[in-house]
Amino acid sequence: MKKRLITSALPYVNNIPHLGNLTQVLSADVFARFCRLRGYETLYICGTDEYGTASETRALKEGVTPRELCDHYHAIHRDIYKWFNISFDYFGRTSTEKQTEIVQAIFNEVDKNGYITEREIEQLYCPKCGRFLADRFVEGTCPHCGSEGARGDQCDACQTLLEPTELINPHCSVCGTTPEVRKTKHLYIDLPKALPLLKKWMEKASVEGFWAKNAIQLTNSWIRDGLKERCITRDLKWGIPVPKPGYENKVFYVWFDAPIGYISITANYTDNWKYWWQDPDNTELFQFIGKDNIPFHTVIFPSSLLATGENWTMLHHMSSTEYLNYEGGKFSKSLGVGVFGNDVQETGIPADCWRFYMFYNRPERSDVNFSWSDFQEKVNGELIGNLSNLVNRTLTFISRFYDGKIPEGELDADLVNDIRAKENEITNLLERAEERDALRAIFSLSDIGNKAFQAGEPWKMRKEDPAKAASLLKTLCYLIRDLAIMIEPYMPTTSKQILSFFSIENVSWDSVGSFEGISTISGVTLLFSKLEDDFINNLKLKYSGSQEERNKAQEEKKINKEEKKMDNENQMSIADQFAHKVILKVSKIVSVEKHPNGDILYILKLNCGEPEERTIVSSIVPYYTAEELLGHNIVLVSNLKPANFRGVKSYGMLLAASDPNAPEHTTCEVLFADDFEPGTVLEFDGQGEVEKVTTYIKPDHFFALPIYSEDGVIKVDGKALGFGGKHLTCKKYINGPVG
Repeated sequence: MKKRLITSALPYVNNIPHLGNLTQVLSADVFARFCRLRGYETLYICGTDEYGTASETRALKEGVTPRELCDHYHAIHRDIYKWFNISFDYFGRTSTEKQTEIVQAIFNEVDKNGYITEREIEQLYCPKCGRFLADRFVEGTCPHCGSEGARGDQCDACQTLLEPTELINPHCSVCGTTPEVRKTKHLYIDLPKALPLLKKWMEKASVEGFWAKNAIQLTNSWIRDGLKERCITRDLKWGIPVPKPGYENKVFYVWFDAPIGYISITANYTDNWKYWWQDPDNTELFQFIGKDNIPFHTVIFPSSLLATGENWTMLHHMSSTEYLNYEGGKFSKSLGVGVFGNDVQETGIPADCWRFYMFYNRPERSDVNFSWSDFQEKVNGELIGNLSNLVNRTLTFISRFYDGKIPEGELDADLVNDIRAKENEITNLLERAEERDALRAIFSLSDIGNKAFQAGEPWKMRKEDPAKAASLLKTLCYLIRDLAIMIEPYMPTTSKQILSFFSIENVSWDSVGSFEGISTISGVTLLFSKLEDDFINNLKLKYSGSQEERNKAQEEKKINKEEKKMDNENQMSIADQFAHKVILKVSKIVSVEKHPNGDILYILKLNCGEPEERTIVSSIVPYYTAEELLGHNIVLVSNLKPANFRGVKSYGMLLAASDPNAPEHTTCEVLFADDFEPGTVLEFDGQGEVEKVTTYIKPDHFFALPIYSEDGVIKVDGKALGFGGKHLTCKKYINGPVG
């Protein structure tokens, strides 16, 4: 038995995965669990794909570094897959030293063997940012459908793939500047030269590895239409450096380095990674992807490995699904449309229900539509009405009328033959990773059991023909035991629960069809709860629209609730309202840098006495040098609603005094608070305990509660602000407004 090396498409890290993305990770998980049950030496690896323009542009938008962005979303992905009970042997990431080492080593071999070419091309260049603009750093009007906001790699409106130079009225997505066309050099992998190697390998591998039909068709169409040299470098900072003179300021294109991530993630799991990746005679590689990723796994990645001339473990079986659509439309991670991993957890519906439905409707041969009504129907009708019904009616009957002891007697020979025939079919389907058909065959087998129970009438035969009743019930118990084993790859928690009724802890696929080894039943409970109409209708309404729209509606709901609460508080004094609504926190400036897109803006990193540093943007460049700010404590309005300042998100605002007799925005005195510890929340003298609001305060609500300096002491409504007997003060504008 050959080793089985299993991968699923590396999910891109810049957003939360939706059900469509989860299809590949779950598909590989089912196959890995099956292989382990069958006794194959199995390794299932996956991880987040982290380099590229999407990460860099998203990081700019969120005002964080690409590393911080990737750390944040990697943890989200990891936790969602853990909730779904994915049995990775290792879940890694591509932004590692091993990835750099292995990608550069493969590139050097491909280059040495003559499969890398160099071309000079025209590319968009932003004179303000001082760099060439890789795909998503450019936006403009789509030349095909006329939609505005098309990116340099794709128009989301018409789904057309684009080159940045094709856009009408292009502009830099960072600063808005109209870019210039300049010449620059890039490296290409020479796919036409590698074609003889690729064709020879593919003609054998696609047959022996029974590739999915769409994988063969799409790969053949690429070859038939003529392979072209493919650019493998980009003008980015976030990526793997190109180890070639003259390319010091470029990195590898994410689609060159990402598939190599399968290898580097394995190398981060075990030093003996070549045992899996350079042992083709004893290892079969199974890859689970969506159809949009097929060419990268059947053309570009294999060509890169073949061009090294080294003895790599190559693709054996390609399981490539079609699209999972959402309520008649498309799932979209970039647009935030669909049901996402965190949404699924919030529903309260067990993970096994989702796993069941994802495979019962797995888009193996055609696109499949997810709808809430179909989800409800399949869970209630098949999972509960079929499988759970068979388990519950059979085992509770034995518990009640046979004291939990499986009846002695002969097996039902006809039923045994039907069971074994179906189980052989299921095993063969799973060996070929035809997971939807295998699951439906499992439920067909469960249906056979239900019909046998109904036709056998054990409630009547128990008295009229005890031997016949015993034969049926004994056979059904072994069927249920086998079903519990066979659903383990799909629904591991449910499998464990059913097996516990027989006091079974560890099983293998060899037990399927054995009809021996169990004798008693105990602790039988219902497996699932029915999904009611009102509950499902509420979920459908809750998860309609995009993530952004849902978040906005939720935020508006919170704000409206808070505003209503504030309206009820309008009888309070200004000082009481301020104490209730505003949080002023002393914060230490730990770094100061100029905003790349704002001449008067500083980006400040603050230690607020919190687990993570806070970022704010402040327009005080004309008044202070970086050295005059660094290391000082300032006062932060820490619950002010975050705002985006030219691509950087500001999480609060510092306080500063000004000259009341000067024109607005011409004077500024930052309120330094070096006498207080970072994290100190300022309050009024004798304030006592106050219940603070838990939501952000809007800027207009904050400015409606005026702060001012009086003889150098900072006050609100006549009350001085400070802490521990000390007051917050200013030195320059000792009588005037503070904002």
